[in-house]
Amino acid sequence: MSFKDPAPLDLKQYIREVPDFPKPGILFYDISTLIRNPEAWQVATGRLAQAVARFQPDLLAGIESRGFLTAAPLATRLGCGFTMLRKPGKLPGKTIAHKYSLEYGEDELHIQADAVRPGQRVVVLDDLLATGGTLAASIDLLRKAGAEVVGASVMIELLALGGRKKVDVPVTSLLTYED
Repeated sequence: MSFKDPAPLDLKQYIREVPDFPKPGILFYDISTLIRNPEAWQVATGRLAQAVARFQPDLLAGIESRGFLTAAPLATRLGCGFTMLRKPGKLPGKTIAHKYSLEYGEDELHIQADAVRPGQRVVVLDDLLATGGTLAASIDLLRKAGAEVVGASVMIELLALGGRKKVDVPVTSLLTYED
C-alpha cells in the first residue's frame, strides 16, 4: 500500500455539525460533506487504510449503512474482502442474527452465514463510535459467524460517551470530538 499523506489536512473542517438531528439535543456529525470533497476523501481513506492495515485483515466488515462507505473502498485499497452487517431482511440467503440492547431500545444485525471463513481476520468499520453498543454487537455477531475480530476502525469517535470501553478489540479513530 502506498499512500503519501499530503501536507497536514484538518479533516474536521470537512465534517458538518448538524444540531438537533435526528432529534432535539443531538449534535450530528455529518460525513457526507467530507465524502463529497475529493481531496478530503482521498486523505481520509488513506489515513484509515494505514490504520487498518496494521491489523493485517483478511476481510473488512461494514456496519449498515455508513460503515459501508469506508469499508468497501478500504477493502479495495488493502486487497482484502468486504462483507456487510445489515438490518433484518436486507441480506439474501441464510443469515446469522444478533439482537442487542441500546440506550433507547433494541436492535438487530445480520450477516450472511457464509460471509466469514472460520478464523478469518476481520476488522469492523463504522462512521461513528458513540456509546459503543452497535460496535460491540457487531463484534459479537462476527464472532458468532466464526471470525477472529482483530480490530475496529471509525471515522469519528465521541470520546465523552465512552463507547470504546464496551469494545474488547483495539479501536482506531480518524477524528475525535470531546463532546
